[in-house]
Amino acid sequence: MAQSLQATLIEGRVSQQLKNMAIPMVWGLMATMSLNAVDTFFIAQVGREPLAALSFTFPVIMILTSLGIGLGAGTSSAVARAIGEGDAPTAQRLATDAMSLTLLISVVMCLIGWIFLEPIFLTLGATPELIPLIRSYMSIWFFSAPCLMVPMVSLAALRAMGMSHIQGYLMSGAAVLNAILDPIFIFGFLGSPALGLQGAAIATLITRILMVLVALYILRYRVRMVINPLIGWAQLRASWGVIVHVGIPAMVANVIVPLASAVVVMMVARYGTDAVAGLGIAMRIEPLALIVFYALSGVIGPFFGQNLGAGKYDRLIEAQRVLTVFCLGFGILLAFALWLFGDLIVGVFGDHAEVIEVAVLYLAIVPFSYGAYGVIMSVNAAFNGLGHPWPAMLISAGRVLYIFLPLAFLGQWLWQMTGIFIATAVANLIMGFWAWSWLQQYIQQTQSEGRTTL
Repeated sequence: MAQSLQATLIEGRVSQQLKNMAIPMVWGLMATMSLNAVDTFFIAQVGREPLAALSFTFPVIMILTSLGIGLGAGTSSAVARAIGEGDAPTAQRLATDAMSLTLLISVVMCLIGWIFLEPIFLTLGATPELIPLIRSYMSIWFFSAPCLMVPMVSLAALRAMGMSHIQGYLMSGAAVLNAILDPIFIFGFLGSPALGLQGAAIATLITRILMVLVALYILRYRVRMVINPLIGWAQLRASWGVIVHVGIPAMVANVIVPLASAVVVMMVARYGTDAVAGLGIAMRIEPLALIVFYALSGVIGPFFGQNLGAGKYDRLIEAQRVLTVFCLGFGILLAFALWLFGDLIVGVFGDHAEVIEVAVLYLAIVPFSYGAYGVIMSVNAAFNGLGHPWPAMLISAGRVLYIFLPLAFLGQWLWQMTGIFIATAVANLIMGFWAWSWLQQYIQQTQSEGRTTL
């Protein structure tokens, strides 16, 4: 058991280790994020109203998903640092208590969302006619959300151990199952009634229930990471405190991003249902385009955490250099690919001219900042892994509150919807440079002071 919790990321070539950890995550995330695209594709065949209803759910779904990502960041950081220090029992205790905390938070948040569903989506700009469609989807989605958030946090412990391939396999399997179930429940195949938007939610529910069962089995019986969750309150509170030290700022930082998406949806809603539907398509394509950056951000935290615990500061500096070069180079390739082929990609989701026009416009502007956004994600993950989460929160908050929102309102006033998309790109570029500079200065300062804790 102790051998399985040895630090595996403190020796060897930095670029190769990051690559080996990220590739399984890329495939797993590609499969998982494709769920949104698959849902969007099938729902687009049902009609524009269900597609618009699904688009309104995206910010709320991302907010709750971001809670799981934040708690996963706290778990990964705490467990990785414990492993780097050679403290296997503490790593197991933290991983177990993180799952109980996530279950509690997810149930409470989803209950609140279910009770206040209608006022939430009316505030986002949904018309009263769309509320029944939104309710048919989200009332089931809220019920399935804890089965998403708990595995997200539990599998973050596997990343902390350097075992990202297990998470990649599990995520891929869940995505394939969901893709099989979607048309069965949406269109009524194999004797099932045609449930439309509600059918997509049912497929997601079944997939997530199976996912949480498999994840818990792996953690408990294969890697022995989960131990007895029933402990005294004082010990549990101390364990939760270590997790939320990084988890709460990381949750806030991750929630800020979908909140910005919600603002964009609200601003675009003034241009009509077709505009929201087009934005929804673009916002489903975007995560697939950014999937490599998401994978990197998922493994950077454990890498930085283990090397911090072992005092390997030279490897932290090298990791930042490798990540910066890759993010900027790959970001440029993404931008030109989406600029050239955006209309072909969007066309897969339907043939409504007004909808396609908005999605193509978004993909012609915003992707030119994807490289900088990749740097932002990497820097945030690095700070979380170092157990110093407040810069990540300030970077995310500053990008939205102090840069994006003022530019978005100015851009809309000057150039209508195009100005909103330009503001998104400019905010990414400005904040990417600031984030990179902050992390570089912090690592150099820590190294010069010779500290082993931050």
